[in-house]
Amino acid sequence: MADGPVLRALFRVHLWLSARLMPVLVGRRDFEGVLRLAPLQSPAPYRDLPWTYIVHRVKRTVRRPWLMRDRRCLREGLLGFRFLRMAGFDPELRFGVDARSMHEPRLSAHCWVCLDGKPVVSDSQPGMVEIYRHPARMKAPAA
Repeated sequence: MADGPVLRALFRVHLWLSARLMPVLVGRRDFEGVLRLAPLQSPAPYRDLPWTYIVHRVKRTVRRPWLMRDRRCLREGLLGFRFLRMAGFDPELRFGVDARSMHEPRLSAHCWVCLDGKPVVSDSQPGMVEIYRHPARMKAPAA
């Protein structure tokens, strides 16, 4: 299906429903459970949509959260990663922690999405130390 009003309407409905279900799906899952919501293999029904459109719609859809307010970046990151993947792109979902919060009762964490190494959904914040990339890239063996 070529990029057009029908494809964009289907995409927007799918994104809206996914955003509303995300708080229930994330719930109290551990980190590995959350990563299962960012599948590495998926069909690409939105292949003809530009990444800029997808990112814009994700940000717009989650701009006023009434659930997951304290984990807005996670919601935005998971949705951005999933829908970019469903458009045939190869995004990375990156996670970081604030080094100053390491000895606090509650760890301060953040996530963002990159395409070709550049942040497209959110960005690293000052003081954040990147701890994980999904998918984790394996380096090719040296020749």
